[in-house]
Amino acid sequence: MIREAWEREKLLIFYRSVLRQDLLPFWERAVDPVRGGVYTCFDNRGERRLSSDKYTWSQGRFLWIWSRLADLCARKQADGDPNLYMEQAERTYRFLRRHALLPNGNCAFLLTEDGDPKEPIAGYGYDTSFYADCFVILGYTEYGRIAGDREALRQAALLYESVERRLRAKKVRSEPYPVPDNLASHGYSMIMLKAAQELADAWRSADGGQAERFRHRSAAYMDDIMKHFRDSQGRIREVLAKDEAAERDENERLLLRHLNPGHSLESMWFVMREAAESGNGESIRKAIVSVKRALALGWDDEYGGLLRYVDKEGGPPSGRRTMGDNGAERFEALIETTWSMKLWWPHSESLYAALLGYRLSGDDELADWYERLHRYTFAVFPNDDKSVGEWIQIRTREGEPSEQVVALPVKDPYHILRNIMLIIELLSDWGR
Repeated sequence: MIREAWEREKLLIFYRSVLRQDLLPFWERAVDPVRGGVYTCFDNRGERRLSSDKYTWSQGRFLWIWSRLADLCARKQADGDPNLYMEQAERTYRFLRRHALLPNGNCAFLLTEDGDPKEPIAGYGYDTSFYADCFVILGYTEYGRIAGDREALRQAALLYESVERRLRAKKVRSEPYPVPDNLASHGYSMIMLKAAQELADAWRSADGGQAERFRHRSAAYMDDIMKHFRDSQGRIREVLAKDEAAERDENERLLLRHLNPGHSLESMWFVMREAAESGNGESIRKAIVSVKRALALGWDDEYGGLLRYVDKEGGPPSGRRTMGDNGAERFEALIETTWSMKLWWPHSESLYAALLGYRLSGDDELADWYERLHRYTFAVFPNDDKSVGEWIQIRTREGEPSEQVVALPVKDPYHILRNIMLIIELLSDWGR
């Protein structure tokens, strides 16, 4: 499917069609044309809008998507009016500038339709996850890059610095994946790698000094992932112990034993892109080993597709639950109750990770994995009702639609669109 140029050309036509015919009509209908942003609180089939609330996490992601889409259309790699997408991206940027930041400088996690902050859980406060800040950073950065808006890039840089200060001071929350203070989360380094990586790329033409500073931060987060969270077997560990007491629990505790194959795959394509930027062939090689390891551990031999969570030795997550830490208990409950789900986002991430890895290495094993993943993904996830479109994003292990909430109660605009656009770019530029 991808080994020959004519196969890649057919695949490029396929992905352009998926983008234009299956995905964009749904999200074009979901745009808020008055206030800016996008509605995301739909049922899993996308047939009913359940709320007009706006999760800042998703609004930042949508800003990235619409900005990148405008650029893709302007470069004739996708069909559509780039000016229309940029107008809607600008409206979303203005909405976030007006409403996303709280008086303390952190991003609110949830907003009303009009932009007022709203507690996602009564009594928990407004700024319950620094991941929301990071997705606003990514949205501002891509919008600033495509629009040539230096103020947007400056705001992204300021917010990035704020997040780094909070991380150093251990003053962040990370719902819906809370991690105890004596543990280290792969997700923290991973999201900061991506934020710094995109800031470095965006500042390249605006300010070389800023670009170099963010490239240095990006490389540091990449090294942290590869030196600490990647183990000797090539597995990407989601949570690590930071003190002796936690280390004693490493082989017994559920939170420390579980792996997230989709997260591993996404992280490794971040690493591959960063390593390619600096010519770091060794990190590319190690990332490719980890991609294959995540696919082997995550693949469901009985029903096909990637499981959401697995044990570090394979199979269902195992180990004892945490006692006395409400945040850790919630995270572990999520692992135990959703481990067998087949979710949209790991599959879209796997398609791009396998394709990029093959492009960089020529490893036929990755080509084989790509073809297996492609067959499963496009047989299971796309919505059969073309009048609705998009994907039915949450599936049971057997592949049936499920209305279970697995993180946020939203239909997310990010992973599928981002990875399909990245695949289109990769295939378009393959022979050049």
